[in-house]
Amino acid sequence: DDGVMGGKSESLHKTSDGNVLSFEGYINTDGGGFTSIRSVLPTNALNSRSKALRFHLKGDGKTYKMFLTNGIPSAGPRSPSPSWQADVLTTGEWQDVTIPLDSLQPSFGGPSRNLDHGELKFVASEMRQIGLMLSLRLANGNDNPKETFGEGIFPFSLEVKSIEVVEK
Repeated sequence: DDGVMGGKSESLHKTSDGNVLSFEGYINTDGGGFTSIRSVLPTNALNSRSKALRFHLKGDGKTYKMFLTNGIPSAGPRSPSPSWQADVLTTGEWQDVTIPLDSLQPSFGGPSRNLDHGELKFVASEMRQIGLMLSLRLANGNDNPKETFGEGIFPFSLEVKSIEVVEK
């Protein structure tokens, strides 16, 4: 959560009897404005044949981000490698969301660096962590609009039933 930078957002996660991951809590935009959950990817989960990730999920109508990283501990904006992100707009209903891996956008967190993102290359086999985040910013660095984020102090809720790798 944003407590790493002095924020006040709070989240919790649990798994139900039906193996549904529940990620919920409160965002507080006073001094922060993000919360995330991440997990180690199984060995060789992604490879050169991997084309997309398909999620079966239910959100609260907010726009979340899915991200992948190489798992090397980073120092946020000073990290030598980006996280690779895509927006996930939820509808309030159970839905299938497919994210093509070639649509992922590099992010170093914090203020955008003056980089030619063409220099950066996503390599699926190097990804070691997967995560979901609710943040003030979208994957492209633009503001997450109030209509798909919120303002002040507000609750959030995201449930994930499955994540599947889509290959060629």
